[in-house]
Amino acid sequence: MRFRFLRREWPMIVGLFALLYFHLLATPLAQVSSPLFYWGQAAALLAVVMLLVFAVVRHSDALAIKLGEPYGTLILTLSVILLEVAMITSVMLTGEPNPTMARDTMFAVTMMVLNGLLGVTLILGGLKFHSQTFNLDGARSYLSGILPLSLLVLVLPNFTLGGITGGLSFAMTALLIVIAVMIYGVFLLVQTHSHSHFFVDGDHGDAPHDTSLMCSNGYHAMMLVGYLLLVILLAKILAQPIDYGLSELGAPAALGGLIVAAIVLAPEGVGGIKAAMGNQLQRAVNLFFGSVLATIALTVPCVLLVAFFLDTQVILGLAPAEMVLLGLTLLLCKVSFSGNSTNVLHGVSHLSLFLVYLLMMFE
Repeated sequence: MRFRFLRREWPMIVGLFALLYFHLLATPLAQVSSPLFYWGQAAALLAVVMLLVFAVVRHSDALAIKLGEPYGTLILTLSVILLEVAMITSVMLTGEPNPTMARDTMFAVTMMVLNGLLGVTLILGGLKFHSQTFNLDGARSYLSGILPLSLLVLVLPNFTLGGITGGLSFAMTALLIVIAVMIYGVFLLVQTHSHSHFFVDGDHGDAPHDTSLMCSNGYHAMMLVGYLLLVILLAKILAQPIDYGLSELGAPAALGGLIVAAIVLAPEGVGGIKAAMGNQLQRAVNLFFGSVLATIALTVPCVLLVAFFLDTQVILGLAPAEMVLLGLTLLLCKVSFSGNSTNVLHGVSHLSLFLVYLLMMFE
């Protein structure tokens, strides 16, 4: 049994060794003088992180097969988002005050998922299958939560009397917390109980799977959480060479946060692309839309409560150009998922908006 575990979960052993090495044995990356040694360690660390990402996808796929949709993808989404929220709140508690950190994180996740990852997924799926179908009721359910929450959180604060542009009054803060919790709570009830059939693709949801290497639900859930924790801890170390490289190139600091966020969201990205290439677009929709909805709905209450108890200012309102880009993204999502099928043109349009977002970071 022990050798079977080592054979099956050897990426976890590699990840634990890397974590031990960089925390206890290695010279901190910031103090490494040799450029060759510095970038060699950074490249090895990136390789380990990506190895762990594919292990996360393996266990999340196993849970998705054993539990069925939408429970399988919901577990992966909530695991990633909860760890994401934990990272944001921990920085707020220990780091220098940064009133726009939560706003920038939510906006980066929204742009990266709804435009970057979704665009690539729709392009690859469209090139292979020409047209892919999904459950329209499920996409509408996600958008019913994403549209009001994203606009209330990231746009409305610029037009309220919160004492500072982009800030919130106490009453508005309390109301946003209640609304975020209420919308996501009702959504979970709809997704898992009353309307769970909205989130299953009846045409492509019953593809055959190899279950010979699967274990119990508890085993896969435990391994999923373990791999996710390793990815988060190693990604925080990987942020050091990323920030250093960006500073040497004169790139904006926000790009470093985007790269780290991309690594953290890589399990969902890989899982979504893999699902689309298997003609299971509904699973990709569940992963991507669920990730954005959970990010906004869970980040807002946590960040606003922490800010209230620490008596610190939180700025949620986006800059004018960013508000336009957010509005275009939401409108394009509504158009792309207004029917029950997508094609490569939808993917190109989403990816184009992501390229605009990247360009805006440098201007």
